[in-house]
Amino acid sequence: MSDADLTVAVGVSAATCTSAPEAPGTPAVPDGGPVVAIEPAASGTGPAITIGATPTPPPTTAAPAVLPNGLMARRFRGFLPVVIDVETGGFHSATDALLEIAAVLIDIDPDGTLKRGATHSFHVRPFDGARLDPAALSLTGIDPFHPLRPALPEKDALGRVFREIRHAIHAYNCRRAILVGHNAAFDLGFLNAAVTRADVKRNPFHPFSCFDTATLAGAALGQTVLAKALAVAGLQWDPSSAHSASYDAEKTADMFCLICNRLSDSFQDAQRRARAMGWVSANAPAAEAAEDPSLET
Repeated sequence: MSDADLTVAVGVSAATCTSAPEAPGTPAVPDGGPVVAIEPAASGTGPAITIGATPTPPPTTAAPAVLPNGLMARRFRGFLPVVIDVETGGFHSATDALLEIAAVLIDIDPDGTLKRGATHSFHVRPFDGARLDPAALSLTGIDPFHPLRPALPEKDALGRVFREIRHAIHAYNCRRAILVGHNAAFDLGFLNAAVTRADVKRNPFHPFSCFDTATLAGAALGQTVLAKALAVAGLQWDPSSAHSASYDAEKTADMFCLICNRLSDSFQDAQRRARAMGWVSANAPAAEAAEDPSLET
């Protein structure tokens, strides 16, 4: 395995105590600590961090207005694709620490074009007894216990991410979320392990289905490494910003949208065939996504 492949597979971040921004002005609140408001800075620089004196509850990002035509529900059979990237203390989801999580929502234009939506990213406090592989920390430079690192417990971080995803599921008339990731099994494994540890009852994601952009990029572009796939697709990649959860998730979202948009003609042709066979109804797209009731949220 090459160093590049190892970096993609491990999914660990090179950021130490700077948090990737969610939305401008959105505070990340450590337990009992000050507000840390992160604003995007000029291109090529890191985020600006402002530390305030009084913690305030984090605002909830307004979800997009409900689309009456159910475009997103029709496009992915009732699933809402959400890009997830995790940065971790090693390879093993059951024993190694979850250190960062980022979720990037996918939006859809009235003409069916997909585009990257809002980013929600949090530092995560290692769970009690978590393994922190020295090689992984050396590779990324993360200091999980840095006093200025605004980390949240797993349950709180997941709760904030899942709340935003549930808003988007409702807004797009979808039934549940489906994870999009580069080497998605890695991210889904750590997400599911954290959900189990934190005893999260309302997980919006399908427990095992996912969209893997490494597979999609390999088929569509002939490249499976994220940086190389972006390069041949004509998209930007900044090595100095890489290996943080938010940056990697945003670039993965750009890749997913590009490939899906290029498949628009194929999707429209398949829809015509499905309607001819009576599988789908143009008037009730959300009803097409019938799932096992045990998988409903």
